[in-house]
Amino acid sequence: MPDGKLELALTDVYGKPIQQKVDIFLRHLTLSDDRVVRDVDGSKRIVVTGLQRAPQGTYRIEIDALSYQTVSQFVNIPSGRPARKTYTLPVNKDRVVAVRFPPLTQLSSVKTLLEISAKVLGFVDKTGQALYGALDNTRRAGLLNMAAKAERTRLNNNRTVFSYITELREIRGDRFYAKIDPALRSETKNAISSGLFHEVSGALHKPVPPFEPAGSFKTYDRYGNLQLTFSVNRGNNEWMVDLDIDDAQGFGHIFQVLRNIGGSTHPYDIHEILVGSRRSIPAIASCCEVPRRLPLLAGWSIAAGCRT
Repeated sequence: MPDGKLELALTDVYGKPIQQKVDIFLRHLTLSDDRVVRDVDGSKRIVVTGLQRAPQGTYRIEIDALSYQTVSQFVNIPSGRPARKTYTLPVNKDRVVAVRFPPLTQLSSVKTLLEISAKVLGFVDKTGQALYGALDNTRRAGLLNMAAKAERTRLNNNRTVFSYITELREIRGDRFYAKIDPALRSETKNAISSGLFHEVSGALHKPVPPFEPAGSFKTYDRYGNLQLTFSVNRGNNEWMVDLDIDDAQGFGHIFQVLRNIGGSTHPYDIHEILVGSRRSIPAIASCCEVPRRLPLLAGWSIAAGCRT
């Protein structure tokens, strides 16, 4: 009888134990030897016994928790000792039951920008706290993701990308449009030589006339790339940037999610990619019974769980 053992620890993107029940599915790659362990406590170390050992100890494991996306990876059970693995589960955005944002007073850079942005599409004449409070959860989460990423992206002159943004004109969950100091484009191009940015196609980011395209650039991050797509109205030398966090493959590369639910441009998904890749910001929590809050870093926190 096979006597291989697998010891599992399951965490969220912050390394905190998963606070809900999980199902574990193990499918052997060559033998007819599948194992299923259901409804086990994800907050504790999970032990699966009776597995094949090397050289026939390779399984595909799937980990399914209600509030998280299903993760699927390969695991090898060695000979002579247990396999000890830790897997990170990203939250399922469709299970979000609460979103908690910090007060604007804690977000000094964002506060300053909102106070001078009186022409945001759909929120004209709202500024500062009135604008911040009027944003729906998707827009506000997206804004804080992108602001945090832009504040952490330093150009060759040691200024941040965010420091060149002079006025917001449109806020979406997956991007924002803003007026900029024209120097941002030249500093971005200059940062190509240092390997921070590279030029990419901006075909999917079409400016509204009289603005015309002025180049698109993306950071070299493996995950959570910052993309800056510039446009210019040469009649008055007004410059705009379409700023977004581009990451179509983040879930597959970082977490090996079995299937990404609804794409990876939703700000809750981007949140998990940024935190999971240890590149940016916010705090996120997930549990099945009682939503809990983790300490905020520079952004927002969410709780995911069972809808009733």
